[in-house]
Amino acid sequence: MKRHLISAADLTRDDAVLILDTAEEMARVADRPIKKLPTLRGRTICNLFFEDSTRTRISFEAAEKRLSADVINFAAKGSSVSKGESLKDTAQTLEAMGVDAVVIRHGASGAPYRLATSGWIDAPVINAGDGTHEHPTQALLDAFTMRRRLVGHDAGIGKGLDGLRITIVGDVLHSRVARSNVHLLHTLGAQVTLVAPPTLIPVGAEPWPCEVSYDLDEVLPKSDAVMMLRVQRERMNAAFFPTEREYSRRYGLDAERMAKMPEHAIVMHPGPMVRGMEITAEVADSDRCTVVEQVANGVSARMAVLYLLLGGSEPAVTTTSTPRTEESK
Repeated sequence: MKRHLISAADLTRDDAVLILDTAEEMARVADRPIKKLPTLRGRTICNLFFEDSTRTRISFEAAEKRLSADVINFAAKGSSVSKGESLKDTAQTLEAMGVDAVVIRHGASGAPYRLATSGWIDAPVINAGDGTHEHPTQALLDAFTMRRRLVGHDAGIGKGLDGLRITIVGDVLHSRVARSNVHLLHTLGAQVTLVAPPTLIPVGAEPWPCEVSYDLDEVLPKSDAVMMLRVQRERMNAAFFPTEREYSRRYGLDAERMAKMPEHAIVMHPGPMVRGMEITAEVADSDRCTVVEQVANGVSARMAVLYLLLGGSEPAVTTTSTPRTEESK
C-alpha cells in the first residue's frame, strides 16, 4: 500500500484485493457484541470536511472509532475557513496538533493531492471525495459489496471481480463515484459500461477502460450489477436534458426494467437516492437493491483502509491464540 489514498487508479490489483480481504475480516467484527479493535489506540485522525456529507463522514467516524482511534471532526461551516483561512493554514494547524492521518472531502478537484504532496502536513491523506474527480473509498465499498453478493463472502477471498459485467447509469459527467469505480472495477477484472445521455458523458472519456452506451434497455439483460447515479443539480450550470420526466423515462430504473436483468443481478446506488428520478421506490425497496448493505460495507471497507495505512502488516483480526507451553508459564 502507498502512504496516501488519493485515487482508485493508484491501486494495483494486489492492493485492491488486500483491502477487500481485510474488509471481510473487519465485517466479522461488526457481528461481535463488542465491535471494537485496539489497532489504532493512541492515534489521532482528523475528518476534514469542506463539503456537506452524511454517509461518508459518519462512516469514516464509525470506522475510526471501531479501531479505537481518537477522532477530530472538522467542518468548514463555523470554522476559520469561513473567515478566509486557506487550506495550507488549516493543514499546518493540524500538523502542529500532531494529527496522525487526515480524511479530506473538498469541493475542489485535486485538493487531497495538493494536501498529500505539498509538505504542509506529515500524515497519510485519504480522499473522501474531491469535486468531480474521485471518491476511492466509495469505489472500494461498492466492489466489496459486489464481491460479497456475486462471488460470495468466503469464496471471494483473494479474488477480484473477473468477468463480471457492471453497468453505471446516470450523471457520469459530475460523478466522482463513477470515475473511481471505472478505474477500480477494471483493475479487479470487471467489464464496465457507462450509460447516460450524451450530454452527461465527460468529454475525453474515450481513453477510460470502459464502454459507453446511450441505450439502457439494451445493456440491462447483460448486466451482473447496475449502479444508478444521482443527477447532481448542485454542480450543473446548464440544461443537460430537457425535463426530469424525459430523463426518468429513458434512464430511470423501474420494476419493468429491473425484470429485464438476470435473476442474480443486483441494483446499487451510492446515495443519496432521488426516488422517482433515477430509481423508483419499488426498485429501491426491493431485495435486489443493496443500498443499505453498501452503507454497512462502507464502514468495513474504510476500517480496512485505515488499518492498512496506519496499522501494520499483521492480520487485522486474530482468530486463534497461541497455546501456553510449560516453558512460558
